[in-house]
Amino acid sequence: MKYQFPEDFLWGVATAAAQMEGGAAEGGRGPSIWDAFAHLPGNIKNGDVPDVSCDSYHLYERDIEMMKEMGVKSYRFSFSWSRIIPEGTGEVNPEGIAYYKKLIAALKANGIVPNATMYHWDLPYKLQIMGGFGNREIITWFTEYANVLLENFGDDVDMWVTFNEPIAVFVGTAAGFFAPGLRNEKYARQCLHNLLVCHGETVKLFRSKHLKHAKIGIVVDVWKHFPAREGNEEDIALTVEANEIRGYGMFLNPIFLGKYTDVHLTYMEEQGIMPVMMDGDMECISQKLDFYGLNFYNGLFDHAEKEKARRAAAQAGGNYQDRPEYHTEKLADVLHMLIDLYHVDVPIYITENGLPQEGDGVPKEQILNDQERIDYVTGVLKALHQAMEEGIDVRGYYIWSLLDNFEWSAGFSPRYGLYYTDYETLERTPKKSAGWYRQVIADNGFEE
Repeated sequence: MKYQFPEDFLWGVATAAAQMEGGAAEGGRGPSIWDAFAHLPGNIKNGDVPDVSCDSYHLYERDIEMMKEMGVKSYRFSFSWSRIIPEGTGEVNPEGIAYYKKLIAALKANGIVPNATMYHWDLPYKLQIMGGFGNREIITWFTEYANVLLENFGDDVDMWVTFNEPIAVFVGTAAGFFAPGLRNEKYARQCLHNLLVCHGETVKLFRSKHLKHAKIGIVVDVWKHFPAREGNEEDIALTVEANEIRGYGMFLNPIFLGKYTDVHLTYMEEQGIMPVMMDGDMECISQKLDFYGLNFYNGLFDHAEKEKARRAAAQAGGNYQDRPEYHTEKLADVLHMLIDLYHVDVPIYITENGLPQEGDGVPKEQILNDQERIDYVTGVLKALHQAMEEGIDVRGYYIWSLLDNFEWSAGFSPRYGLYYTDYETLERTPKKSAGWYRQVIADNGFEE
């Protein structure tokens, strides 16, 4: 069967500054919360730090050459807030502005559409000391930063994203295993609400600029949970908690429906962790967008007995391993949910999707032969094609990631790249999937 995509379908690759840029102390850049978190012993697997990573700060031209060779239509990257404004607020760093101007100009010179994220988890460290997203002043700090970006890059960036996967802020402030490494759910809930207001105010700011070509959206990841046993009340309760209280529902409801759900509000009320909200916040948060970015990796099935075993193991200091199966077919379900439940009425882009390979102790030759990634992405694209045939308006697909890079708390161990990164020499080597993706783009689809 031939899986053909629309003629103007946008095939892309996705990255993030904190994961591949490097140049941590160069060009006037200030430290971010991930710089601080990574340098604290025990936070990152193998003690890895992102100081150099893939060094795309210096090697961006080579990376763009690789994209050009694959025929990539769009590049999704993020601005480093602390490279633009080293202390998060106040003086703008001209070297940071110059770097991103060169990057964007090189993309456009090679016919690659820039898709830029304003915030991909790397808050300037100075702002965290001042309360971070838990301080409502963040709304002023963030819109000042957004204004610098829009004033300097405006229409040069075709697609603007306010925030990537805001749930990472929750993980870093309530669960502690992402930066800044806090475990305070009351503070975390305030952080999320303030972040959503930052998003809304930034969309309003963007509209005030009257840019002719640029569009704006947000990226929210959806790891939809399903009950492992249909009709089992315990399994169903787990899915509600995962989806509505600790997952995508925390964001999609206020952004697209202008409210938090009753189950979400009731939980926060009962736990005494209700954030402070101001009049007009919900109206601000639910600004009309130009597009929505969906990061999809898997559908998950919750089994109450397995979850009890996992939590018991964690409490005892152990590690319960139950690697989930890949349910790529659930992408179609998620896309229909966005329309049916959240009434998403703007174009959708799959802004991240990919599969990790274990890198520790694995020979390079084995990593380069990444057939498993090809099989996984093929399954995702089949589900995407099905949903599009059923009327879902999806305009593009971005694979995570161009290169193996710094994968947050997992360090350099997982390898998501189409290209293998040698972290000693910084040499980039195409994997089997790079050639496969090149052919998919050339054919604007694939034949099974």
